[in-house]
Order: sequence, then structure tokens, then C-alpha cells
Amino acid sequence: MSDEAIVKRLKVIVKEHGGQLALAGAIGVDQGFISKVINKKQDVSYYLIRKLCFQLKYSPEWLILGTGEKKINKPESAKLITEIQMMRTELDILHARMRAYELELKELKEQGIPGAQKAG
Repeated sequence: MSDEAIVKRLKVIVKEHGGQLALAGAIGVDQGFISKVINKKQDVSYYLIRKLCFQLKYSPEWLILGTGEKKINKPESAKLITEIQMMRTELDILHARMRAYELELKELKEQGIPGAQKAG
């Protein structure tokens, strides 16, 4: 998922809702949060995507991928967001495990453990 593409669609949503302040009020977030995301000072979060999809009925497929209908009321939207969140959590766990393995391997190399030199 490209944050840049999502930010473009977020700008469309901001315009449709009459500005950042109005959008922020509609979804219950701070206007500064919307501004930071649009100005790429903060990553697009699933928290924001979820609010836009559940509260304003934007299609997660359109918001994330740029395909399909812009707004839908189908229950699959909720399921898709939940699945995306679960996959993101799994990815975060895998990244944490990978980092732990990298640190462990580095430590083994520093200790001169046989076989650790070949692995890195």
C-alpha cells in the first residue's frame, strides 16, 4: 500500500467534507492529525482508515487500493478492515521476531560461536 496514493484520496475526502477541520470533527480526531498525515509528517494509520471506512462509509478497497466504488455500505468493508488489521499485526510480529534473530546472530558472531559466521 502506497501512503502517497492514500494521501491523494484523503485529500479528496477532505475536500468533500469542507476542509480538514470539518473532516476531523466528522470522524472524531484532531485536525492536526489530519494535517500531519496529508503533509506526510505522520504515516497513514489503520486507525484513520478504519474511521473513514466505518464512520463515513468510504470503501477500504477504494481508500487503500484506489479501485472499486468510493463509498459502499456492504458488511464486507468491516471484514476487510479487520483482516487488514490482523495482517498488519502479524507483519509487525514478524518484523519484531526478525529483529530479535538479527540481534541474537550478531551476539553469537561477537562471541565467536562456530556456524554463526556463515549465517551472516
